[in-house]
Amino acid sequence: MMRSQRGFTLMEAVLVIALTGIVAVMVGVFIRAPVTGYVDQARRAELVDIADTALRRLGRELQRALPNSIRVDATGTALEFLPVSAAGRYRAAPDAAGAGDFLDFGSNTDNSFAVLGPAVSVSAGDQLVVHNLGLPGADAYSGESRRALTSTGAALATLSYTVGGTQFPFASPGNRFQVVRTPVSFLCSEAAGGAGSLRRYAGYAIQAAQPTSAAAAPLSTLSGADNALLAAQVETCRFAYDPNVSPRNGLVTLTLKLTSGGESVTLMHQVHVDNAP
Repeated sequence: MMRSQRGFTLMEAVLVIALTGIVAVMVGVFIRAPVTGYVDQARRAELVDIADTALRRLGRELQRALPNSIRVDATGTALEFLPVSAAGRYRAAPDAAGAGDFLDFGSNTDNSFAVLGPAVSVSAGDQLVVHNLGLPGADAYSGESRRALTSTGAALATLSYTVGGTQFPFASPGNRFQVVRTPVSFLCSEAAGGAGSLRRYAGYAIQAAQPTSAAAAPLSTLSGADNALLAAQVETCRFAYDPNVSPRNGLVTLTLKLTSGGESVTLMHQVHVDNAP
């Protein structure tokens, strides 16, 4: 007995393939836009997260800047400040019994004073600052309002320092002092298409002139944690500083634009800083 043969003809196979291709093209047209939108949105969210994290980090560090120590270069791409590690009030006069180690601004040999209030901690290399105005004659960077501490340790009730031939030029109206460490700089390298970067530099000596080039000393000699990448994919970056936004406060404006895959985001962050020395 003969059995019937079952299968597809060539015409049926070609028709199925053609219909499947048409359906696939139609599905691709409708699916492509949502998928592309999702990818673009994810890229933008990543850029926003990178920029926001970098700006918030920078803002937190600026909150502990020595009053009147923030400086921005003429291009607006380099920012530097002196971080405060400890602060307090110095004894400005003897007590009722005529005793007490007070800071005598009229003496060029007095090199110590008692700390009023909580004791402070000092690490090796820390420096003492009194009434920094950031102006010629009272500038911590140039050294007029800054002295090297000779006492180190934890919970110090008395601080000793090197006078250096002259006493501090001005007394603080509030009898305040600050202990600072080595400077911190943020430098932007701008490049079209997001090929630039924002980096943090630390661990270099205090200098009268602001370092503004990553290719020159002292920044070029730094590595590891002292030369840290805060944000990549930077297209433009600007720092602006108004020291007189109010009688006692300054305002730092930070703007960062990141670009990746044709997508760009621009974030601005403002930080109020205390400028009362």
